[in-house]
Amino acid sequence: MDGSRETYSAIDDKASWEAVPLSERWSARSVYELLTQTAGAQADRPALSFQIRSGESDKAETLTWEQVRARTARAANLFRDLGVQEGDGVAYLLPNCSEAVIALMAGATAGTVCPLNPLLDAEQIGALLRETGAKVLVTLAPFPKTDVAEKAAAAVALAPEVKAIVEIDLKRYLAPPLSWIVPLIRPKRPGGHSAKILDFHEAIAGKSDQLAFAESGDPQRIGACFHTGGTTGMPKIARHTHHGMIYNGWLSASMMFSAEDVVLCPLPMFHVFAAYPIWMACMASGAHMVMPTPQGYRGDGVFDNYWKLVARWRATLMITVPTAAAALMQREVNADVSTLRYALCGSAPLPLGLFERFEQATGVKILEGYGMTEATCLVSCNPATGERKVGSVGLPFPYTDVRILMCDEVGNVVKECGTDEVGEICVSNPGVIPGGTYTEPERNVNLYADNDWLRTGDLGRIDGDGYLWITGRAKDLIIRGGHNIDPALIEEALARHPAVAMAGAVGQPDAHSGEVPCVYVELAAGQEASIEALQAWADERIPERAAHPKHIEILPEIPKTAVGKVFKPDLRKLAIARVYGAALAKAGIKVEVNVVEDRKLGLVAELRPVGKAVSQAELRAVLDVFARPFRLIEKG
Repeated sequence: MDGSRETYSAIDDKASWEAVPLSERWSARSVYELLTQTAGAQADRPALSFQIRSGESDKAETLTWEQVRARTARAANLFRDLGVQEGDGVAYLLPNCSEAVIALMAGATAGTVCPLNPLLDAEQIGALLRETGAKVLVTLAPFPKTDVAEKAAAAVALAPEVKAIVEIDLKRYLAPPLSWIVPLIRPKRPGGHSAKILDFHEAIAGKSDQLAFAESGDPQRIGACFHTGGTTGMPKIARHTHHGMIYNGWLSASMMFSAEDVVLCPLPMFHVFAAYPIWMACMASGAHMVMPTPQGYRGDGVFDNYWKLVARWRATLMITVPTAAAALMQREVNADVSTLRYALCGSAPLPLGLFERFEQATGVKILEGYGMTEATCLVSCNPATGERKVGSVGLPFPYTDVRILMCDEVGNVVKECGTDEVGEICVSNPGVIPGGTYTEPERNVNLYADNDWLRTGDLGRIDGDGYLWITGRAKDLIIRGGHNIDPALIEEALARHPAVAMAGAVGQPDAHSGEVPCVYVELAAGQEASIEALQAWADERIPERAAHPKHIEILPEIPKTAVGKVFKPDLRKLAIARVYGAALAKAGIKVEVNVVEDRKLGLVAELRPVGKAVSQAELRAVLDVFARPFRLIEKG
């Protein structure tokens, strides 16, 4: 691994980076080989810390790089002894803890690791276990105030190929008296399946701390399968090679991370953001990653104690998303955060007002970026040195090519867009697997432009300086705080109501989550239904709470295309106008709100004062909490 950190501050730098062949950038052929190299160079330095409670002096466990490597080898040997071979799945259904990181590494070494979101229901988890060919599931032992063990048992009952459940008991992280209380209130172990149950630490204790098998040495081997966080019955599963995983780590390590860095990461280890640009970058550089509480940002007291945790660990980098940044700005910066250099932010657009408040309150520079699971994460980022363009997602990374294209339905390129012209963002980089992104072959059909360029489904433009701007989505996904919600799940639930003729779900602007689901309904001729009845119907039939609509509105007729499909752009305009209008009215500002399509910015709210004049500053004070742009239209 090239240990130098190069400057990347302008699009002109990309060519100089790419003058060095990617094959010369690192020598590791697998994530375990990279881990071994780092452990050899940084053996006794801290690699990973976890504290189960959020207090600034609560008990924490810290593992050195050599300890992480040794535990990874032992766990990989265990998985092989349980029948896992290359191509077989090793799933983990875990909140954050040290073992989640070990499971990620060991699963990718012994077979193909499959991280699972514990917030999914048992039927979805079972379907993912079957689809990924999982033979082993690493999960929690029964523990108070969590249903993860219960979900795991129910899911394994639906996935008979899972032969072993390897349990992790969080009790070991607790100090007395809580560690004494847990055995007294521990839930009973659920049954209903035939898999054998092992204790993780007991099972790896007798294994060698060196790999007992030879890796294939093929960097293009599939090391991980990450589901896309969908809320339908079967989320899509994206495949990642060892080469793509290492590429993500190398990028962050080369540009920003060093062995002296301490990275505070309260994001879940079942998400690519935490797994690759953060953990894999720590592994590439020797940096120290700290995870507070099993639930990360959702953990008890994390937001209240966050700045004290920065001070405790002397964090130099923090990882956030817009919803977390907004919550942190509701708390006083009540500790010394002078060690922080940058806050890395992704998953959703960051509103301008929040961006400015955060930097003013903390003195920490925010770097916004763009990535997606299908590309093994990283695509672009505002540079740590050089110009940051607020609202953009920065410059495409070295060895990543981004094209703005107009394609037909099967991926043939109709036109390549010019500077500032909006089209579909298409990506080619070492994390993209042309023709094989998803585990299900039919999902890869029409997914690529010119056969090689991943069609992201996002609309955007590239400006004259090479910066990428996202202006909307060609696909209809609603992204609530970084979580993908398929609108079809909402629409199908409401379409089953006997009074509903048609439903269209879109994301409406939200100050906390970026956007939340709302749905517009057209009733069948002669039918009646109240908003309250439709809401109750939807809440009962939509399995995931995050997908429950926050607003339901009945329209005389839903806007449709010429072939009778719901025309989502008009619904998004209605949602933006309603939310912005309500926020301004609450602040006593009278304006007419008209949402238009802007060639560069996508949907823009145009605000025309009614009565007395309104200043830009007054509007910003209300609307800067939202991600969608607006502009003041003067009278006249």
